[in-house]
Amino acid sequence: MKRTYQPNKRKQAKTHGFFARKGKDVLNNRRRKGRKRLCK
Repeated sequence: MKRTYQPNKRKQAKTHGFFARKGKDVLNNRRRKGRKRLCK
C-alpha cells in the first residue's frame, strides 16, 4: 500500500515555490506586512 504523501520536489515548487507566488499578489502582501521570509 502506498502512503498518502508522495514527495515530489518539482511539483512542490510548481505549486508553492517563488514563481508560483509571483503570479499572485501573495508576495506583495507579505512584503507589505514586513515578513522576513517571503516564501519557502
